Amino acid sequence: MKVAGITAAIVISLVVIVTASPAFTEDTVAAKTVQSETDEYTRYELLSPESSSFAIRYEVTATAPGARYYFNPIRKGSVASGESVIDVMSGEALRFEVVSGAEAVKDPLLKGEDASVDYIKVYFARPIAPDGQARMLILKTYKDPKSYFLDGDTITFNRSLSIPRNSVVLPAGYELTGCNVPSQVLTEPDGRTSVSFMNSSGAEAPLIVKGKPGAQTGVKAAPRKPGKAKSWESPFEGETEEDRLSERAHEDREIVYFLQQPETNSFRLYHDYTESHPGIDKYFNVVRAGSKVSEPSAYALDTGEKLATRVMSGGELASAQMDAEEKVAADAQVVVVGFPSVKAGQNVRIRISETYSASASYHLDGDELVFDRSLGRPRNAVVLPDGWYLTASSIPATVTQMNDGRIRLDFWNGRPDSVDVLIRARRRVR
Repeated sequence: MKVAGITAAIVISLVVIVTASPAFTEDTVAAKTVQSETDEYTRYELLSPESSSFAIRYEVTATAPGARYYFNPIRKGSVASGESVIDVMSGEALRFEVVSGAEAVKDPLLKGEDASVDYIKVYFARPIAPDGQARMLILKTYKDPKSYFLDGDTITFNRSLSIPRNSVVLPAGYELTGCNVPSQVLTEPDGRTSVSFMNSSGAEAPLIVKGKPGAQTGVKAAPRKPGKAKSWESPFEGETEEDRLSERAHEDREIVYFLQQPETNSFRLYHDYTESHPGIDKYFNVVRAGSKVSEPSAYALDTGEKLATRVMSGGELASAQMDAEEKVAADAQVVVVGFPSVKAGQNVRIRISETYSASASYHLDGDELVFDRSLGRPRNAVVLPDGWYLTASSIPATVTQMNDGRIRLDFWNGRPDSVDVLIRARRRVR
């Protein structure tokens, strides 16, 4: 799937499929749950080693329905400064204040949370819509000599990270000499070296990054622009150099498949994306060959507004002079989602729900369920139908049981390629 003029960002926050969102006003819902969040990503920019300080760019999406604010803890041992918060949808600053833990835990949102730390309390521009989200960018600088220090000529960033997606940028002039967590190594536009990784374990990653002087600075350090040539390894055609050298952890592409009973050869799915290019007002989802789509729906996650959707053929798309920025066969199905034209400095996030039927990908083999599909997003999830238990997964996955008893598999792929997932399952004994 490719999208015309789109930077895709996928965020998963629910374990139910939403086909439409009701009209939303502040009076329709009140926060009745504890604070919850999704799609967290943190970027640490190491400042001069002598300062023991690092700038933090924390992206987080709050998901508690009806919530009007969000509490971000200030880590023990760190001295925070330079805080600011931005509403990602509008690009405007959000009001916030620093409150004590004793005060913060009085709020039902923080029931059972740590009262010994201070919190940044962020006030939303609008309450979170039912099945919606509130997206924030929290900026701050931490001074923490225990986490970031200089030993001789070696800098060390030693910090346990609970956020599942992270990157660390070394100071200018420092080369990477050590990293204990498997990570992408990339070059920033200004020549600084960064490491980036995804951690799907649910446990903290005990990250240790080391560096020494020796890297080029200034104009010489700037990287060559990645090319669009495919992977060299014949006979396989891989991703382009540009794709392979993009930061995988920050790509916000995610999808959840809900398998229906296998006799139907059908699965319901949802995926989210963020459009930030000014003037764009449509999303094109080109259905892969061998699959048929039905029951599409979409809504804006930030506001709960239902969006118009329609299924068109590639031929109809061409006749309407609509460009999906990829070659689309005349008989291919394309789900088109319309939304208000994006304004400069703003963006829109939508959730698209669809039902696919694909007998080659999903079927019965005797008395076993088989799901056999190539999954191309960094984060993918598959939920087995009610009454089935997992017997095989070809690709490593984390496995959880949902509250209703169904089994969910999460496939996190930090590589810039697809994973060919083969799942088998059997009916439970009643």
